[in-house]
Amino acid sequence: MHRKNSIDMLNGPLLGKIIYFAMPIAFCNILQQTFNATDTAVVGRFAGSQALAAVGSNGVTINIIVNLFVGLSVGVNVLVARLIGQGDRDRVNPAVHTIMTMALIGGVLLLAIGQLLSRPLLVLVATPDDVMPLAVVYLRIYFLGMPFFLIYNFGAAILRSNGDTRRPLISLLISGFLNLILNLILVCIFDMGVAGVGIATVISNIFSGTLVLIFLLREDEMLRFDPRKLSIRWVYMKEVLRVGVPTSIQHTAFSISNIVILSAINSFGSAASAGSAICLAIERNNAFIAQAFGQACVSFSSQNFGAKRFDRVKRVFTLSLISCEVTAFFYIGTCLIFRRPIISLFTTDAEVFRYAEMRILTSFALCFINSITDISTASLRSIGYSFIPTGLTLLGTCVFRLFFIAFILPLNPTFAFLFWVYPTSWVITSTSITAMFFIVREKAFRRRALENA
Repeated sequence: MHRKNSIDMLNGPLLGKIIYFAMPIAFCNILQQTFNATDTAVVGRFAGSQALAAVGSNGVTINIIVNLFVGLSVGVNVLVARLIGQGDRDRVNPAVHTIMTMALIGGVLLLAIGQLLSRPLLVLVATPDDVMPLAVVYLRIYFLGMPFFLIYNFGAAILRSNGDTRRPLISLLISGFLNLILNLILVCIFDMGVAGVGIATVISNIFSGTLVLIFLLREDEMLRFDPRKLSIRWVYMKEVLRVGVPTSIQHTAFSISNIVILSAINSFGSAASAGSAICLAIERNNAFIAQAFGQACVSFSSQNFGAKRFDRVKRVFTLSLISCEVTAFFYIGTCLIFRRPIISLFTTDAEVFRYAEMRILTSFALCFINSITDISTASLRSIGYSFIPTGLTLLGTCVFRLFFIAFILPLNPTFAFLFWVYPTSWVITSTSITAMFFIVREKAFRRRALENA
């Protein structure tokens, strides 16, 4: 293996390695969000309100698609990490080529779907008629980059399975800066508006996907990608789908439930909507931190579970959770202390400020609870249980939130009370998923111990 780029997850101390693994992912996600915000600012400032609305109206559709395939990449991570942990070098390479074939086929299918169904998808999410033509143009262009978007996500998952978070971060950093520069050139200089933003995104996706492919082409024999070996082997595809599909369902249902909550927020007026959006931008970074430690947990746990080092699987859970919570407390505490100057960066409107502070002091102050869910879910998936966290998340988060909006919120229909839907659902979900991990893990350990015995 390329020890320069990988982490030995099976031997030695774990805490420093988990942090070293997670931090680039968290930084990468936060930076990507910053680039996206800059994209929006460019199109809003230089292409007008209709162009901004056209890009914004695609947000829900794009988020659902992204969540679907990010979920599948979790299956990639679990499969490759477990095979590496088992020391089964002969099976890792065929798995890599099955995964990359899936990325290529899936990307081409999405490209075709985007060209054929962009307008129906936008009609489905009630895109206003006056921005529909521009929204269709943007979405069709955006879908052109789908093959490379999937190649990046699946290829990055393969590299991370071996402990390499540095090179996926480098490729995303470079492509993010490229996207920003191209936006400024195509929108500001060439006045291409929505089409310019879409083209910039496609080119940056092509760049990041190509860079990850180059990394895989130069890997050692176990992980090396060879285009001549592209093929589908059902045994590996089944494992990716077994973990990835429930994860995709969970992410998608989560997005849909948030749309319902957004409708409730919007019912309080534009100031409430704007204030909530400010807090969400701050809150999202904590979610990125939790997701990063969740990815670290699933990689380390999967390798050690594959190697039958069950004591280390337990320690990975504990250390990932502690690291995640300490980081969350630091971030949340800092934002709470400096909440007024932070909110002032986004708005000077007193009413918007009031609503933003209200949400920060309720749901955001308690969002460290949700971090527990990410670690417990990652641990369950690493030992072979993917449907359990999906089912519990659907019940504890999605179903409960819909119930809260429909039946509990009318009892006290205030903006402050609305945001108790988040911490309440987090407590229900994190408690149930963590308890289930402790219940089933010994059974999983016994089953794995008997394999290849």
